[in-house]
Amino acid sequence: MNHLYTAEVTATGGRAGTVTSSDDRLNFALSVPAGIGGDDGPGTNPEQLFAAGYAACFQGALGVAARRQKLELTPDSTVTARVGLRREGLAFALDVALEGHFPGLSQDDALALMHAAHAVCPYSVATRGNVDVQLSVR
Repeated sequence: MNHLYTAEVTATGGRAGTVTSSDDRLNFALSVPAGIGGDDGPGTNPEQLFAAGYAACFQGALGVAARRQKLELTPDSTVTARVGLRREGLAFALDVALEGHFPGLSQDDALALMHAAHAVCPYSVATRGNVDVQLSVR
């Protein structure tokens, strides 16, 4: 494989531990949310980290899709990712809702842009067929 970039992060202690990147730019304490039996401590959690990564990556893919469709995104456009954790039999599964906000675009153009970005975003490609991803605009 010819990687453009490789991120390296080490987790210690599971959901109540820490995550640290090899360059130490990411260094977080983790806490278990109350919704899954934890103490809801001050740390972040894997679902928040996944949501942050997906939202940022998807925002980048929107830029690519907008250029291809000759649409202009304003600097105040946003993507909100909601990552849900649920039981699926004896296993656990994720689902994702991505909501775009694009001032100045029509509802139809905005939704078409979301679908175009979903086709090229690396997170969308990685989760396709494995994670239910819902797209919407506000």
